[in-house]
Amino acid sequence: MNDRIKVLTFDTGGTVLDWHSGFRDALKRTGEKYGLTKDWADLANKLRKKSMNAMLQLGENSDPEYNFDGAHRFCLEEVLREEGVTDFSDADMHFIAYETPHSFNCWADFPDALERLRKKFLVCSFTILSYRLIMDSARHNQLSWDAVFSCEGIGKYKMLAEPYERVAFFLQVNPENCLMVAAHPWDLNAAKKSGYSTAFVERPSEWGGEKAPWAKSDTITPDSYDIVVKDFSKLADTLGV
Repeated sequence: MNDRIKVLTFDTGGTVLDWHSGFRDALKRTGEKYGLTKDWADLANKLRKKSMNAMLQLGENSDPEYNFDGAHRFCLEEVLREEGVTDFSDADMHFIAYETPHSFNCWADFPDALERLRKKFLVCSFTILSYRLIMDSARHNQLSWDAVFSCEGIGKYKMLAEPYERVAFFLQVNPENCLMVAAHPWDLNAAKKSGYSTAFVERPSEWGGEKAPWAKSDTITPDSYDIVVKDFSKLADTLGV
């Protein structure tokens, strides 16, 4: 497999960026201003689930009317309404829904692995997150992507086939020359259907202390994908870098 791989395309939200701690801490910090006590980790997970559901396969039947930044905002408003939180101001919600994800921290093992991998491969962010979020988070974490591909610019969102096909086209390679790297089976399964090779990288803290939603229906074994590893360093090792 290694001989045919020319490009690594990384899912970014969750696989590279720690969204859970970012949202949890922003919600907690804001809530404390108003003397509120909530299970902020649970609210962070609810926000993530809602926003993911709002994005996956967006554009299937009509042109998207919002990007992931928009989804973060209206999903945050829904979560707060459901939780009976009425104190947060417009500025508070902008801080949580926009400023916070644009400055998510990446997982500690990613930057070194990224530099290793770029010595041999084109390494790209391929994401449902907005272009601006990826730009800002890359600057925040000092990450040097070779390219950024957002479904925002394609107008079709994962798990539809078009994003995977278009990214390979833009990179001027065949799908089988691309290795999709993700911590989410739904992304890898869709990429596999489009001809990509696939690498699953464990992110056990992605949902804080909660199991990933996909874990209820998907069991990852060494044979589930072309590569299954516990961390990014092992991914680089496996790819011979």
